[in-house]
Amino acid sequence: MSAADDRRRAVLRAIVADYIAQQEPVGSKALVERHKLGVSSATIRNDMSVLEQQGYISQTHTSSGRIPTQAGYRAFVDALHDDVKPLSVAERHAILDFLEHGVDLEDVLRRSVQLLAQLTNQAAVVQLPNLEISRVKHCEVVALTPTRLLLVVITDSGRVDQRNVELASPLADAHVPVLRDLLNDILVGRTMREATAGLSTLHARAPRELADAVSRCTAVLVDTLVDTTADRLLIAGAGNLTVHRLADLHSVIDALEQQVVVLKLLATAQDLERVSVRIGRENENEEFSQAAIVTTAYGSGDEALGGLGVVGPTYMDYPGTMQKVATVARYISRILQGE
Repeated sequence: MSAADDRRRAVLRAIVADYIAQQEPVGSKALVERHKLGVSSATIRNDMSVLEQQGYISQTHTSSGRIPTQAGYRAFVDALHDDVKPLSVAERHAILDFLEHGVDLEDVLRRSVQLLAQLTNQAAVVQLPNLEISRVKHCEVVALTPTRLLLVVITDSGRVDQRNVELASPLADAHVPVLRDLLNDILVGRTMREATAGLSTLHARAPRELADAVSRCTAVLVDTLVDTTADRLLIAGAGNLTVHRLADLHSVIDALEQQVVVLKLLATAQDLERVSVRIGRENENEEFSQAAIVTTAYGSGDEALGGLGVVGPTYMDYPGTMQKVATVARYISRILQGE
C-alpha cells in the first residue's frame, strides 16, 4: 500500500467524521484546518478527486465540498477495527445501574431499548428471547382463592409469565404443592416445545382429586408456552428519526412498526460480541435503503437469545453507536447470567 493510498484513507476518514459531526459538505480547506494531514490543500483536492472517482465521496455541485457515499461509509466502518473508543467508566456504570434495576428480563429489555434510543438519538429495537432455546427453570403455583390459582413460569432466559387459572371446584391447600410438583416434573429443564409435548401426557398420570386442576393448568400453560411473545419486539425512539434527513422517513417508521420486517433485520444478529453494520442498500428491505442499521446479540453463556440494535441515518456516529450497542448487549448478557 503506497503512502498516497494511506493518505487518501486518512482523507476519507476525515471527510466522514466531519460530515457525521456537521452534516455539511466538507471542503479541502476545512480538512487542512481541522486535521493534521501534513499536506497542502492542493494535494487534498487531488486526493478528493481520486476518492470521488473511486465512488467513496460525491459532490453536490461544482463549487461545493464533498459528502460521503454509502461506499464511503462502508469503507469508514470497515477501517474502524480497534479505533472504536470504549465508553468511560462513568458511562458504563450508569448503563449497568439503570439496567440492573429491571424487575425481570422484559423490564431489563424495555429499559435497554429506551436507553439505546437516548444514548444514540436513533430508533432502537430489541427482540424478546427466542423461546425455541429457552428452558423452563421453575413453575410456581399459588392459591389465590380455593377456586383460583396463579401460575408463575420462569425460564432460564429470565422470562417470567403469570397466568390465572379458574377451577371448577375448590382445591384443598394440601393439594397445591402436589400439583406444583407434578407440573415441575414435566416442565423443569425442558425447552418450550419439549415442555408443551410433556404436558399433553400429564392428565393421564394425575390423581383423580387433581384431574380438574391439572387439566385446566395444562391448557393455560400450553397457551403460555406456545404464544407468539417470543417474536415480540420492543421499539423506542422512533420519534428521534424525525430530526434526521432521511430520504423516506415515513417508510422507515412504517417498516419499524412491522414485526416481520424488523425480526428479519435482527435474524442475522446471532453472534455474541460481534456488532454488524448494514448501510443503505446493503439492507435487503427497500424501506431501509437510505438508513444504517447497527445490530448485535445478547444471550446467556454461548447462546444468543435475541437481537438488538439501532436504526438511523447513514451519517450516524458509527464508532459511538457500535460501542453503545455492544455495551448494552454485554450488560444484558451479564444480567441474564446473574453476574
